[in-house]
Amino acid sequence: MAPKADISFTKDLFDAANKMRGSIAPADYKHFVLPLIFLRYISNRYEMKRRELQQQVDDPASELYMEDEDMKQDILEDEEIYKADNIYVLPSQSKWSYIMENAKQPNIKAIVDDAMQAVEQENPELEGMLPRIYQGSNLSAENLAGLIEIFSRKAFSSEDADSVDVLGRTYEYFIGSFASSEGNRGGEFFTPSSVTKLLVAMLEPIAGKVFDPASGSGGMFLQSEEYSKYQNALSFYGQESVTTTVQLGKMNVLLHGINADIRLGDTLINDQFEDLRADFVISNPPFNVSDWGADRIPKQDPRLIGPVTNSNANYMWMQHFLYHLNEQGTAGYVMANGAMTTNARGEKEVRQTLVDEGYVDCIVQMPEKLFFTTGIPCALFFLSKNRDGKKGFRERKDEILFIDVRKMGELVSRRQKALDQEEINHVSSIYHGFKNDGGRYEDVPGLCKAASLKEVKKNDYKLTPGIYVGTAEVEGDGIPYEEKMEALTSTLREQFEESNRLQEKILKDLERLV
Repeated sequence: MAPKADISFTKDLFDAANKMRGSIAPADYKHFVLPLIFLRYISNRYEMKRRELQQQVDDPASELYMEDEDMKQDILEDEEIYKADNIYVLPSQSKWSYIMENAKQPNIKAIVDDAMQAVEQENPELEGMLPRIYQGSNLSAENLAGLIEIFSRKAFSSEDADSVDVLGRTYEYFIGSFASSEGNRGGEFFTPSSVTKLLVAMLEPIAGKVFDPASGSGGMFLQSEEYSKYQNALSFYGQESVTTTVQLGKMNVLLHGINADIRLGDTLINDQFEDLRADFVISNPPFNVSDWGADRIPKQDPRLIGPVTNSNANYMWMQHFLYHLNEQGTAGYVMANGAMTTNARGEKEVRQTLVDEGYVDCIVQMPEKLFFTTGIPCALFFLSKNRDGKKGFRERKDEILFIDVRKMGELVSRRQKALDQEEINHVSSIYHGFKNDGGRYEDVPGLCKAASLKEVKKNDYKLTPGIYVGTAEVEGDGIPYEEKMEALTSTLREQFEESNRLQEKILKDLERLV
């Protein structure tokens, strides 16, 4: 992996931004900071490309060399050249240099709003992404100028070749930091990286369509693109029900050079991708949502393989994921532990159907404290349509792989655990050995077990890995049994003698008191 630019100062940036929270609710602060980073990013890319073109039109050895100044200017202003490199064209009032020059002006809030609007007008594909919220907010002009000053530092300058990478990683850093500080609300748009990495490593998205119906900040897309060894071999599709989260996710993927089709709408009620059949569904949907609108799902909804219940949306999400897989597709998603054993009417029936029809491929029981939002442990579910022994996959339709990793992970903060890369590699290799044709897999007591469907049905369709994997074998200490028993017996005799001595002493002490 190529080394990444140093962004060790991001903690200082977050602390600086944190001081400006006095006039804005903490949960909304990201909506003011993240668009500025995005504006800085697209401005840098535009300025870098323009400088490159300037050098070419001035260089007699270049194919773009021009003697005529007007013709040089035409090339510098040619929007198609920028768009060919996926670079957004910026009007003068949207360039960072202009914003920086006017940061101390009393009307800087209006200047930033106008800059955001001008970017969208010039680039219709960005419509709705950049909020005009600064002038109407309680954020003071001084605070906004302070933020602009932070993102005008040399490390973020277009003069620095690493600035594009730094801005992308800074944006990602802020998403994680804001999620951590927001508690429960943070979990709505951010999945901890070790969970995302494990899901992606197990699914191995190399090429094809990746769909996240609860796409949040787009973390599943970023991790999938990083995992694939082929650039642009993956296409990305996402849906979110909150406008600001859609904006946040779109900006995040663009900052990392990814184009994703992320649409606004309630995923379960208003499916924006009815015709999409994906190779991979990777998601972290909201857990245990009640009163979600089950009565608005028609009985003939093509996604349904069983009933729906308004008391919990978990199994409606699962039916949604399964419906959007193509004939070779696999879905991996985070789910509440309770979904593995629920007997609630409408939920257990769907779980039974998923098992009976051979869609459940693997269940991973995760450690507790992986999420900012809750210390309650969760599970990873994998549903697959490639379990019939074709196209490089082993036939496993009558088996389910159970993996129990509750003992893995270490605390990375007072409240949160994370899996390290070695653990992620180990768990994903178990799954690959189970599902891939020619893979090597064997049960390990206490860790993993490939259970037959017959065994699962015997356990009333319960999918808790702990039921199947058993307990780990305890390694011997190398001391012969006879020798160990002699030592233990000797210790026990000594303890008995000491006990007798103490009893006699206590009785004598009591006699003195009478």
